[in-house]
Amino acid sequence: MLTLALRTLRCRWTTFTGSFVALSLGVALLTVMGLTLASSLDAPERAPERFAAAPVVVQGEDTLRVPTRIGDRTQPLAHPRPIPPRTVAALRELGEVTQDRTFAVRDDLIGHPWSTAAFAPYHLTSGRPPRAADEVVAAMDAGTTVGKRLRTAHGTVRVVGTARLADGGRVTDGGRVTDGGRAAGGARAVDAVDAVDAVDAVDAVGAGHTVDAGRAVGTARSPGFERALFYTDARAAELAPVSTQLVVEAEPEAVRRVVASSGTGARVLVGAERRLADADPDRDAEALTTLNALFGTAGGVTGFVSVFVVASTFAFAVAQRRREFGLLRTTGATPGQIRRTVLAEALFVGVLASAAGCALGSYGAPWLAERVVEGGVAPAWFTIGAHVWPYQMAFWTGLSVALCGATAASWRAGRTAPTQALREASADEQPLTRARLLCGAALLLTAAVTLTVTLLTDPGDLLHRKTYTSRPLLLITATALLSPLLVRPLIRLLTPRGMLVRANTTTSLRRTAALAAPVLVTVALTGSLLGATATLNDARATEARERTRADYVLTSATGLDARALDRLRAVRGAEVSPTASSEVYRLEEGVALVKSEARAADPERLARTTAVPLTAGRLSDLSDDSIVVNEEWARHEVGEHVTVWLGDGTRRSLRIAAVMPVGTGDNGVYVTPANARGAVVDRVEVRVREGVEAMSVRAALRSAAPRATLLTRDAWLAAAHPATGFTAADATTRLGYLLVLGIALLYTAVSLVNTLLMATSDRTRELTSLRLAGATHTQVLRLVALESLTVVAAGAILGLLVTALNLTGMWTALGLQSVRSPIHVPWPELGATTAACAVLAVLAAVVPAGLALRCPVGGRH
Repeated sequence: MLTLALRTLRCRWTTFTGSFVALSLGVALLTVMGLTLASSLDAPERAPERFAAAPVVVQGEDTLRVPTRIGDRTQPLAHPRPIPPRTVAALRELGEVTQDRTFAVRDDLIGHPWSTAAFAPYHLTSGRPPRAADEVVAAMDAGTTVGKRLRTAHGTVRVVGTARLADGGRVTDGGRVTDGGRAAGGARAVDAVDAVDAVDAVDAVGAGHTVDAGRAVGTARSPGFERALFYTDARAAELAPVSTQLVVEAEPEAVRRVVASSGTGARVLVGAERRLADADPDRDAEALTTLNALFGTAGGVTGFVSVFVVASTFAFAVAQRRREFGLLRTTGATPGQIRRTVLAEALFVGVLASAAGCALGSYGAPWLAERVVEGGVAPAWFTIGAHVWPYQMAFWTGLSVALCGATAASWRAGRTAPTQALREASADEQPLTRARLLCGAALLLTAAVTLTVTLLTDPGDLLHRKTYTSRPLLLITATALLSPLLVRPLIRLLTPRGMLVRANTTTSLRRTAALAAPVLVTVALTGSLLGATATLNDARATEARERTRADYVLTSATGLDARALDRLRAVRGAEVSPTASSEVYRLEEGVALVKSEARAADPERLARTTAVPLTAGRLSDLSDDSIVVNEEWARHEVGEHVTVWLGDGTRRSLRIAAVMPVGTGDNGVYVTPANARGAVVDRVEVRVREGVEAMSVRAALRSAAPRATLLTRDAWLAAAHPATGFTAADATTRLGYLLVLGIALLYTAVSLVNTLLMATSDRTRELTSLRLAGATHTQVLRLVALESLTVVAAGAILGLLVTALNLTGMWTALGLQSVRSPIHVPWPELGATTAACAVLAVLAAVVPAGLALRCPVGGRH
């Protein structure tokens, strides 16, 4: 049987080349996704940055710890607690204390006191230290030079010096780096470096970003890790009155004793632990978590598509050889021998293709890593590591798929009697086997039951990205398995009675189903993923539109201070409602510490500018002793008391004043400003009173808060809650969808070309017979093209059916969540995908058919 299998491979190289290409590509994709996923599991240990030269750093409590029966549960605090003055005084007795402050200067720059520059360490490269409130020293990565004036959220400042990070040590009075000095106020300038073009300041700042004292703002990172301006210590204390961390020049053990005796929950950081005092010390782990989710989802869909297409290709390749199997059975071959022959062929092709796929994947993974780094989705240091298990997983998966795909088809071929096999060679009498029918029906029933149960118990789960990304796969598989049953009536609807196109496509249903399957997968994934995103984004935009009554919205990434708020409240004819972003934590079921986004607002002012959706209670009942929650909370009855921890870690028992629906998941909670200490006002909604000129109010608002972004209601909604497309924060989602849909389209191309090449090689006699019957060369090619277009249309319709069912499920879930929004079908993307499939199918069918018809009519075939 092995010898026969090898000779068969040599004689039917066209068929096996298609299977080899499909399988090797699938294994390559699995290898790429496996390697990137493995490389995104662990983040490297980052060294201290801002405090690399600091002896001891004391950090205020920034983590909430709640004991439970299964251990302590933790959450990072939205507003870290400052170090009490009494503790600071005790630390000053041990040695010199330098209080650190971090505040937003504008959307791409942050500010620090000049005294903290010594601990990075920075050294002056030109100019001098700041001495006045409007003077700053700019880090080299800030992109400016001495003498330049910069507009910031806190007024215009003049750059009087530039500083560069030193390799190590500390800054001395002369700007040099040694092991022991500090940056002094009279540091002299040293040789200047090449100037960099000044960066023009911008007034507009994004919406939805809050600034907390003591926490760095922004995610822009240069090779110097931050873009900073250094102010005088006095000016920094004015801009950031609360300090949540400080540097102590004393022995670590003495500092630990003072901090432990204070009972404040502060931490003492020395050595490598000092990195925890840097801005967003867990950013590498968070970035890798995002990458892990991206490649995990893309890898799962890739695995599904590759297994689906490869199994279909192998099954079709075996089904094509029924005449050959019938001849073998006629000559005395047993069913077992035929099965062993097919399995030997699949084993040989599977081993070679899997090995080739692993080699190809080893080159593709670094290329993908470079792309995600260039796209800003992965940190700059992300590379592919030396991992072995992805190769093993991809190799054995590819080999298993090849063997399974060949086994399923060979069993049916082996059971066929010789005379039946010869009779079946030209027509498909039973294209849908009982096993395939049962599997397809079972998957379809499973999809329907799970959807119904989810809608009845937890409809919000259908709005989660992982759910609406993975759920379509179940329905796609069920539809593909049942495609031989569905394709025939579809083709009859698409083609007139009596046409040869209808006869050919409905007679060879296995070939038709094999061609329609990849089109079905691509169209269904495109419609389901992009349609779900568009539908959900429109639902969120609808929620925001119905909730927002304001005529104008002011936003500030740096926060609005009390003086600016007083000026805004004094604007005549304006109803002003300032709100601040915070967080509230609750313990669910006694073991899960859950974070909820919160807005701190005055209830009376909020009611004038915002239509808060409520299912129970009244917004006017919100007070310093109450809270407005949503129905997602385990306890959400008006009048009940819930135990929560506020953004600064304070434990409170608050009465539920009102309850909001869950909606799309963006309905957090509302508290009063007294329950959001440390929160900075980042948004002000303004409603113009009746009879007042809107343009005059707008001019007064711009004058009262010139550094804030002032947008009309419609402009703010379009920026913060776009109805269609992806927001700037959805870069990872966009990249993930591009990966998934790109892989699906690539596999569709490979599958269509392979299947049509294999089918055309067996249709040479049929096509030549048409020529002998009087059909012209052009007519035969036109027939082949129309057959391909008909099959693509049938697959696209099945894909649209799957899309409609998936989006209907999401639309129903939105309705149950009290959100009324239409279904959005991505027609342009679906049209482009279908057109691409049609072009590929026509080319892959016409070109080999034209080559097959080049021999003279009546010649040997």
